[in-house]
Amino acid sequence: MSTSLLEIVDLGDGEVVLQRADDDSEPLVSIQFSEEASAYLMENNLEVAKVMIQAGIQAAAKIAEMTGVEIESSDAAEASESRTLH
Repeated sequence: MSTSLLEIVDLGDGEVVLQRADDDSEPLVSIQFSEEASAYLMENNLEVAKVMIQAGIQAAAKIAEMTGVEIESSDAAEASESRTLH
């Protein structure tokens, strides 16, 4: 993965994505909860999605470490007007 900044964005339609901050390409990760799961999470979808993304990044880093592959990480960037950046 390149060294571009990554951001977690709530698209406002119930979908949370991890994307590169510096381009408009397809999101790297997309998480969308069913209505039943959203009700169970009591409107904490974003917090759960953040934890899921973090766990995925940690798992990928651990796998890369075990196989000797180098992974570069980055921080979140600024939000656009139509989206909420976290």
